[in-house]
Amino acid sequence: MSAYVYVLGCRGKDRVLTYVGWTNDVARRLAQHNAGKGARSTRGRTWQLLHSESFATKAEAMSREWHLKRERAFRRELAQRIVP
Repeated sequence: MSAYVYVLGCRGKDRVLTYVGWTNDVARRLAQHNAGKGARSTRGRTWQLLHSESFATKAEAMSREWHLKRERAFRRELAQRIVP
């Protein structure tokens, strides 16, 4: 079973936001976030997929998620790709 880590982005009123998570189905998870059924911090926003990586196991994806949440410079670089 494959697992994925993903980075979402959205443009707020005065800033750009990013969100990092993991899932077994990136398209389904993005749809959930945009429908307001994702994590509480993602509700009420329209998110774009900025980045995803595939892993063989859930544990590997969760480990990478932990690291990506701490790589602010990488997420800032990804946020520049957000379409207005």
